[in-house]
Amino acid sequence: MKVLLVDDNQPRADAVESQLLAGGLSEILRLSPGQRLADAVEDLSPDVVIVDMARPDRDSLDGIREVNRLRPRPVVMFVDHDDTTFMEEAIDAGVSSYNLVGSAIPDVKPIVQTALAIFRRYQKVADDLSRAESQLQERVIIQKAKAILIQSRRIAEPQAHKWLRQNAMNSGKRMVEIAQDVIAAEGRKGR
Repeated sequence: MKVLLVDDNQPRADAVESQLLAGGLSEILRLSPGQRLADAVEDLSPDVVIVDMARPDRDSLDGIREVNRLRPRPVVMFVDHDDTTFMEEAIDAGVSSYNLVGSAIPDVKPIVQTALAIFRRYQKVADDLSRAESQLQERVIIQKAKAILIQSRRIAEPQAHKWLRQNAMNSGKRMVEIAQDVIAAEGRKGR
């Protein structure tokens, strides 16, 4: 597993890296000085991003938002003081695991594994929702095309459905594509 470690505090970053290496994670990457987080994620393709913020601020979340928008990855964040409002903003920006730490660095490996599992589950739910929305939109298009066929050809719904299905099979297209063609043709007639 590739881990991108983002921390300006070199001794703390070294300690976290040592823990990760001791936990069996062999590929620990670092953000280069001056490098934007989104660019590093694009270039390095880490599996997980660990961000350690001694003094978290809202501007720091912009990089996480950009990563979440362009190349979603599980993001583990460590902060050194409790701020419920900031925690909610961080989670909204795409942080998968928000962790308050004191002077001692916690065992990082299980935190990373948990964040990865939560992220995967969230991505699956998001993918399922997107797929369901797409299928619903396709049904709406097919229903609209059937309504046009029912009215223009004076046929019943089963015949309109059969007509769409038959034309899809004959043309090697999906039924929704034929439905879009029917709707487009109807739109051209209405001009």
